[in-house]
Amino acid sequence: MIRRKTIKINVGNVVVGGNAPVSVQSMTKTDTGDVDATLRQIGELTGEGCEIIRVAVKNSSELKPFRRIVEKTKMPVVADIHFDYRLAVGSAEAGASCIRINPGNIGSPEKIKFVVDCLKKHRIPMRIGINSGSLEPELLKRYKRPVPEALAQSAIKNIKLVEKFGFHSLKISIKSTSVRDTCEAYRLLAPKTVYPFHIGVTEAGTLFSGTIKSAVGLGSLLLDGIGDTIRVSLTANPVEEVRVAREILKSLGLRKFGPEIISCPTCGRKEIDVEKITIGVERIVSGVKKALTVAVMGCSVNGPGEAREADIGIAGGKNIGFIFKNGRIIKKVKPEKLLDEFKKIIERINKNS
Repeated sequence: MIRRKTIKINVGNVVVGGNAPVSVQSMTKTDTGDVDATLRQIGELTGEGCEIIRVAVKNSSELKPFRRIVEKTKMPVVADIHFDYRLAVGSAEAGASCIRINPGNIGSPEKIKFVVDCLKKHRIPMRIGINSGSLEPELLKRYKRPVPEALAQSAIKNIKLVEKFGFHSLKISIKSTSVRDTCEAYRLLAPKTVYPFHIGVTEAGTLFSGTIKSAVGLGSLLLDGIGDTIRVSLTANPVEEVRVAREILKSLGLRKFGPEIISCPTCGRKEIDVEKITIGVERIVSGVKKALTVAVMGCSVNGPGEAREADIGIAGGKNIGFIFKNGRIIKKVKPEKLLDEFKKIIERINKNS
């Protein structure tokens, strides 16, 4: 796929845009005032592979805790600001790696300039965040609802407002709860600006439904070459957001994050307990950092062929299991011994990687 050409910006030590790898973001769901709880969650997200974290700064009393959070983590921290320009300035001075605002709800151009001048001073980028739930009243009046055209126009209006003050270190998001509206809005905006895009379907839903909506929406955009950093918004532990985001990028071949498991859906031909073995395989490879394709197949019809295409694979036969590596059988064992033998091989691979 051909990536959309954009300028690049630096969010802390992470490059966004300019053909840099698509980065994974999430947002803390703790009370920002509770520094220890927030840092624990950031630690969990870091361990799962999150690369940029967003933290809400709701009022001035959270600026001091926010500073402590920034000081105690190496991950780039984005301050999420609404309405009060002074919180944007305070967060920048507290060490934020990026400020997320909707310029339209910050207030007058003078207030926007005040924020921009502070970001210039500290060399911090801005994320202009447009959401279907917070469009300007005049656009809602014109279009009756937050249609893609309204989202794109809001983004263009706010980009021009910030550019007027000579600021160009920007990334843009225009999210809707509708997958179709989100995709169409980004596609409308893509040819009209060179800024990198943060993409996602806002308020996507629960772990199950939100994963599906996010995979469809983000996958469609990424296949079009649109998207430089992503967040999966779930009503769930934010660790799940990171897991889903990484799987989306892995499935499209945009990033390599440890093992990728290919497993058959099973049918009446299965000759081993594929579901049980796949769960076991997933557990065994969970700590492996090396990029591997791992296949688990349940019968002799598709099994050997699919397993041979993987770096390592398991296939079931009648009263016997096979472990393949790089296209050749390396072990024939009883089905009940498959996981034990597979674990030994993975441990050797992990040790030597």
